[in-house]
Amino acid sequence: MSTTPSVTELFTSLSNTYKTGLSRPVFWRKQQLEGIKRFLTHEQHAIEQALADDLGKHPSESRLTELNYLLSHIDYTLKHLAKWIKPTRVRTPLLAWPGSSQLYPEPLGTVLVLGAWNYPLQLLIAPAIAAIAAGNCVVLKPSEHAPKTAEVIANKLSDYIDSHAIKVVTGDVAIADQLTQLPFDHIFYTGGSNGARAVLRNAATHLTPTTLELGGKSPAIVSEDCDLEVTARRIVWGKYLNAGQTCIAPDYVLVQDTVRDALIEQIKRQIETFYGADPQQSDDYGRIISVNHWQRLIKLMEGTEVLTGGDYKRKEKYIAPTLINLDGLDDQHPLHHEEIFGPLLPIKSVSSIQTAIDYVNAKPKPLACYAFSKSNRTLAQIKTHVSAGSYCANDTLMFMLNEELPFGGVGQSGMGRYHGKFGFDTLSHHKSVMTRSFKFDVALRYPPYTQLKDKVLAWLK
Repeated sequence: MSTTPSVTELFTSLSNTYKTGLSRPVFWRKQQLEGIKRFLTHEQHAIEQALADDLGKHPSESRLTELNYLLSHIDYTLKHLAKWIKPTRVRTPLLAWPGSSQLYPEPLGTVLVLGAWNYPLQLLIAPAIAAIAAGNCVVLKPSEHAPKTAEVIANKLSDYIDSHAIKVVTGDVAIADQLTQLPFDHIFYTGGSNGARAVLRNAATHLTPTTLELGGKSPAIVSEDCDLEVTARRIVWGKYLNAGQTCIAPDYVLVQDTVRDALIEQIKRQIETFYGADPQQSDDYGRIISVNHWQRLIKLMEGTEVLTGGDYKRKEKYIAPTLINLDGLDDQHPLHHEEIFGPLLPIKSVSSIQTAIDYVNAKPKPLACYAFSKSNRTLAQIKTHVSAGSYCANDTLMFMLNEELPFGGVGQSGMGRYHGKFGFDTLSHHKSVMTRSFKFDVALRYPPYTQLKDKVLAWLK
């Protein structure tokens, strides 16, 4: 499929800008990060309104998960950038003396960032922060499924940054397809597995490296010795934030059978505490992004035993916070296998923690794993034996707040990582540099070779 001239010309323009060296100086990088910071603060009201229109987000939720998150991300990057860009000295082997060796971080070039609709600001701007900090030119493609947020980004961001080197492109999946066929130096994609496969197919044409931030069925494993009230509160918060449309939300709960009923009652109580007796009337509870996603979720509920919730209204794209009994449900039911990405929480009882681990490990590796227990031994058992992108003990989602921890998947939940220096490293090339002196040019490595040279070289290795 050939690309449209406008997209091709945009890419060519950006590539030419990069060649001028505009994006390399540290002061330029900091200027752009400060510009994004001003965008987030000056356009806060417009952003909050757009997120409310697209996803029904309460302004407080938008500030917590999008605006303040990004502001913290920028401040951390600005604080540490001068250190990150410095070359790192490494050991030089004896045979290469006199000389020095270092790792020299340099920009990749032109980077494409494809955002996702569930956190349409955060998941576009956070990778862009890393790309800019690394000195790249950047194309940002907001998700078309969150049109109001995409509109604010497209219309306002250019007022705060250097649009010669950072460009926003809007459009549907066809535009994304055209963009990913171009020879970018890196593609950063956040979204679903089908979209990731399309990105990889196109990227393979130019051997373009990619970072894929995907999802999966992230479990919450609950031990009988946990604090049930706090556990329920944290699971309910992590699951129903953004109406369940969070890639690292608990996808299902595995609870020891001795406390199953007690946990269910605590979850019901916490849902009512958060959102009232009728969550549809709560300003704190969001909506599903589109009718198509709403219909998919309604279909997932078919033939299930709903323990609480289950109400829905198509016109408002509303689905209540819902708890579903997974016990006894046929093993072929989609709830056992498909990522839910909505406010449906299946719960399954297990006889032991090992049984829970075996159930999780029978599926593709998740993006996150949550474990709840007062026993360090139990927490260590789950941490050691469940492979996941991230692991969090006795809470949900909170590891995202730590800039010192990378975020990324493993296996089918994604490839590559970012946040803090990890994002800078992902979107930089750490060039190997060795500098030699003309002095002491020992002839050991040069022909003609002798047994004495072999012995000396073996000793010097």
